Amino acid sequence: MAQHFSLAACDVVGFDLDHTLCRYNLPESAPLIYNSFARFLVKEKGYDKELLTVTPEDWDFCCKGLALDLEDGTFIKLAENGTVLRASHGTKMMTPDMLAEAYGKKEWKYFVSDTGMPSHPGKYYFYDNYFDLPGALLCARVADSLTKNSGQKTFDFWKDIVAGIQHNFKMSAFKAYRFTTAWNSSSSCAIHIEKKNCGLYFPEIKRDPGKYLHSCPESVRNWLQQLKSAGKILLLITSSHSDYCKLLCEYTLGDDFADLFDIVITNALKPGFFSHSPSQRPFYTLKDDEEQESLPSLDKPGWYSQGNSAHLYELLKKMTSKPKPKVVYFGDSMHSDIFPASHYSHWETVLILEELRGEEGEKPEEAEPLEKKGKYEFLNGKIQRTPWFIHGLLTKSVLTALLQFQVLKQLQNYPWTTSLQDSLQTVQKQLATIRWSIIPMVLSNDETLTIILMETIYATNVLLKMLFSKNILKCFVGTSFCENDQVIGICP
Repeated sequence: MAQHFSLAACDVVGFDLDHTLCRYNLPESAPLIYNSFARFLVKEKGYDKELLTVTPEDWDFCCKGLALDLEDGTFIKLAENGTVLRASHGTKMMTPDMLAEAYGKKEWKYFVSDTGMPSHPGKYYFYDNYFDLPGALLCARVADSLTKNSGQKTFDFWKDIVAGIQHNFKMSAFKAYRFTTAWNSSSSCAIHIEKKNCGLYFPEIKRDPGKYLHSCPESVRNWLQQLKSAGKILLLITSSHSDYCKLLCEYTLGDDFADLFDIVITNALKPGFFSHSPSQRPFYTLKDDEEQESLPSLDKPGWYSQGNSAHLYELLKKMTSKPKPKVVYFGDSMHSDIFPASHYSHWETVLILEELRGEEGEKPEEAEPLEKKGKYEFLNGKIQRTPWFIHGLLTKSVLTALLQFQVLKQLQNYPWTTSLQDSLQTVQKQLATIRWSIIPMVLSNDETLTIILMETIYATNVLLKMLFSKNILKCFVGTSFCENDQVIGICP
């Protein structure tokens, strides 16, 4: 795979939906997801009612990149080399001495060096996107509750979490009500409304989508139309079910959203869509949003369910009349989108990082000096002063977000008249100054965050490395597409 790539050279452009083309209002959607699961555990599985009460400070536990050991309820954060940076039993953070005794400096037991990804998925769960993060908080609090109330050291609550996922997100859950009509002997009609076992999540989204979803900027719609006009084939590949996909797209992209895409694949069950064989994951036709017959191959563009990337690629060969059409895929999850699309399907990939949206519309001279800023959240496109996190960047991740944001501002403002190597060195020097301006803020606001500082600096250097040497582009503030070591264009 080439080190640099140009979007103009791609024949096919694919998109994930949730948290990619469709942005959620995270201060509302995160509590909704948490409550959907918590109510099920308390009402249906008999868990402690204290799970239903969440304080603002509780959300500080969450951050992307956590892995839950399903056997002992421990959450860990891994370094690039597979060693454990920090860990907590439930929400109770391990001290450095406890961490050293439990994990030392060796690779985590489920880490595989050659792929850089954990193995044995039945033994752990990896949290890397905003849809999952509320579940991380819930699982940690379940572990706390079971430890406190029954002294458990090993757990089997994961089966109940899976049952909660099925309860709230199964295909039939979106169809919240069923209407039946009956005629009595006097020829009068009686309509019966039967409420189905639909959970909390879908009914709330349907009741008030504007509370939980952001509409898509017109600039993005125009960009999609420009891609089609330029002859690109556009894909929408989402693990959301067909009916929910329509709701999201109609609200965010408009009623004519289907005209923007040549192929729409719902219930894709990623990452299996990329890693499984055609025999394991055939495509299905749809009628009234219900799966119908399985297909031996994919012969024409349209709207499908499940499927696999191998059959899709064969169709793309026919549509482009090329033996090896070049595909790029935009997604928000390293686990479900970026890694499998690149590793198994050999597609180019673009990671969407909502954390890097930045201070939209704010002039540099109007910005508050960094040393005066306290704790933040990214809300409505601007950094807001707040005592707690609710946008997906929690207290322990705020430092990383601030550093990454400043890096991206430097990248945006850089004139790009020299090589990428010179640009990288310049930004790294500027970043060094930014780091040391943040340290006093860390020491004065939260003593425990000093432990996270080195990880933050490390993570930011990794980000810089990825931005310059990998196909990870920042698409919300302005993306630079590089070719022959020079920037050749900007994505809206």
